[in-house]
Amino acid sequence: MHFRFIASLLLPMIATNAIGVSIVHAKQWQVPVAGNAFLANPNTHDRSLRRDGRLIMRDPGETYSVFFHVSSEVQLKLSIDGRTLGDNSTIGVTIGDRMLDCDLVASPKSSAAIGTVRAPSGYLRVDLQLTDGSDPAQIEQLIVEATSDDLQLDFVKNNDGNMFYWGRRGPSVHLAYRIPRNVDLKYAYSEITVPVGQDPIGSYFMANGFGEGYFGMQVNSETERRVLFSVWSPFRTDDPSEIPKEDRVVTLSKGTDVIARDFGNEGSGGQSFLRYEWKAGRTYQFLTEVVPDGSGNTRYTSWFGDKDTKEWKLIASFQRPKTDKHLSGFHSFLENFSPALGHVQRSAQYGNQWVCDTQGNWHEVTAAKFTGDNTARGRHRLDFAGGSDGEVFYLKNGGFFSDAVELDQRFQRQSTAHMQPDIDWQNLPR
Repeated sequence: MHFRFIASLLLPMIATNAIGVSIVHAKQWQVPVAGNAFLANPNTHDRSLRRDGRLIMRDPGETYSVFFHVSSEVQLKLSIDGRTLGDNSTIGVTIGDRMLDCDLVASPKSSAAIGTVRAPSGYLRVDLQLTDGSDPAQIEQLIVEATSDDLQLDFVKNNDGNMFYWGRRGPSVHLAYRIPRNVDLKYAYSEITVPVGQDPIGSYFMANGFGEGYFGMQVNSETERRVLFSVWSPFRTDDPSEIPKEDRVVTLSKGTDVIARDFGNEGSGGQSFLRYEWKAGRTYQFLTEVVPDGSGNTRYTSWFGDKDTKEWKLIASFQRPKTDKHLSGFHSFLENFSPALGHVQRSAQYGNQWVCDTQGNWHEVTAAKFTGDNTARGRHRLDFAGGSDGEVFYLKNGGFFSDAVELDQRFQRQSTAHMQPDIDWQNLPR
């Protein structure tokens, strides 16, 4: 985006009037709609949020929600920075059980008062809706004022680093597993269960991450779901056409109905996916093999299956050049790749993690470190959580819930030694 909203923070100042009475000046924050507003019922054809950061409201049947996080309970004065695109526009504003409204004028440099509300600590949702009979309106930002000295507001403040895009996608969260040291590891095994109702479009539940790639399952649309396995090239670029021949990831084999091709934009390499209607509430198992070939290359192969059926499907086998190593960096993560759905919560249970060494010995993995991406660490979004719950780890993001879990904690799950993988290696599809 070329247009950039800058959220300013005016520090409180204490002045004295002519008769010696102290006057406390309010802090003020500008919350840009570009990174903090969502269509309540999004669709792929919505163009209301423009590239320059403006929100154009035309349909009284649409509600846009603006979110920001408040550090403590406080009285807030709210107003809208925007204007009518006709003769008269009234915006209905809903905050909890309060219903207010404000009238916008045609001046491009004006703000319209909404009113004063009592906000609890945590995320505040401000719903905006054009009233019937109103002309279209343009909204740029929500203006928030308070007189509390130590109040902190967290939201996506500007577009530095393309943060309006990343902020609307929401925070990504990870589990970095503690695996045995000084042991050559050949296989990673794990399971994922996505609770019913926690699988919105845009979700990627990544099960088996490793130093050179990742393997998990996605929700791509209302009618399509995928199992995705990718390996990065050792040549760093976002454009796969730039990769020299000697650095290209080669597809050695792939399973029935699996599509394998190059990928880019977030690094480049080899990508494979199987269109598969996995279902929330069921448990799926993931197996990844990492084998150096002794000639300076490493082969990565992944299999997927429904745990109840005990049937494995080959996804793909890739050869990564200029790589001579065994399994490392075993991890899982949860992300959303749809900016329009960053306000919808998703979560998953990650359980029964194991690694197997080159001698065929299984090692259970019961410890993990909880981490987050820059969207979480920079406090652009605080709706993230992770930890352990009995025999599983869990990850959660999106939805603007207020009970965030502190990053960089280490968690321990209960042992599932009775569920050690039992794999028929001879009949595993190749």
